[in-house]
Amino acid sequence: MEEAQQDQHNKSRVVNVDSVQSWDFYFDQATNQGCPIVVHFTASWCMPSVAMNPFFEELASTFQQVLFLTVDVDDVKEVAKRMEIKAMPTFLLMRGGAVVDKFVGWNPEEMRKRVDGFVQSMGVDAA
Repeated sequence: MEEAQQDQHNKSRVVNVDSVQSWDFYFDQATNQGCPIVVHFTASWCMPSVAMNPFFEELASTFQQVLFLTVDVDDVKEVAKRMEIKAMPTFLLMRGGAVVDKFVGWNPEEMRKRVDGFVQSMGVDAA
């Protein structure tokens, strides 16, 4: 049973942010290490957000040098407010502690293009 849980954990490359402390930890760590971040602001009641989850997982598997975070706006309201999130799904592409791109809505192909361009602009290769 424990192995199955570990295998399941290893399959997901998306980190679920469940508190302000968790956000601060991952954000600060990635910023200090020069690691790019892609954040998916979601809500369990928002079907377009839920529909993007498998696609977001796929992007995280493709771009392994990027930190992929997911934030439920109802669970971590303070982070959503701090990042000025007004609609779901919202995706932020961040580098050096700053937002370099923001994308709102359900559009997997546009999301892939933006993440690909973001990663290429940093000189980070897909795994």
